[in-house]
Amino acid sequence: SAAAFVPVNCGGIPEGLLESELFGYMKGAFTGAGESRAGFFQTADGGTIFLDEVSETSLAMQVKLLRVLQDREVYMVGANRGRKVDVRVLASTNKSLTDLIKKGLFREDLYFRLNVIAIPLPPLRERGDDILLLAHHFAKKYAGESGKPVPRFSDETMRVLKTGYHWPGNVRELENLIHRLVVMTDGDCIEVPDLPEPLRFSVAQEQDLTRPLAVVEAEYIRSVLA
Repeated sequence: SAAAFVPVNCGGIPEGLLESELFGYMKGAFTGAGESRAGFFQTADGGTIFLDEVSETSLAMQVKLLRVLQDREVYMVGANRGRKVDVRVLASTNKSLTDLIKKGLFREDLYFRLNVIAIPLPPLRERGDDILLLAHHFAKKYAGESGKPVPRFSDETMRVLKTGYHWPGNVRELENLIHRLVVMTDGDCIEVPDLPEPLRFSVAQEQDLTRPLAVVEAEYIRSVLA
């Protein structure tokens, strides 16, 4: 646990570079390789490598990852011999690997090799009071960065954050929202009108039978779209 922790965004590295980034390369292995360079697996030797979005790797790369997991050794690009590595491998994905296997986009043998201990993370919308704890945490964080007092949230605002929105962007979306509210809100309390439109539209409207039907329909349509 005290050794290196090396996170790798598999979806953010071009396919042509992923192998050399993960396994390293030997001097002269390709044009521009003026010296040998260790890869992420060697850097994590004795520690942990985190393969974020492992589902974004190609089938060819999945074969090479499987070999590393089975043999505990990596082949640097341009090398003839493998190098032993001792790493703890963590992998994450926001897609269903079993569905990708059925579509022929992910190797079943690699899935079973990775799936020793699975930790399902529920989306933010299913995490109840965690939403409120995170909102207060981010408010304190960004208030401190901007030199402003930590704002409080009205009861109605907290209700909207917890139950009135789907949070398709999960924690990142909540963090960005709170950052925006801390910066843009002048008062010491964040009210529903301070929220962006998708959240404001989720607030239940009081029944008013004097409103034209077109207005009610428009509000309903906006709510569904939000």
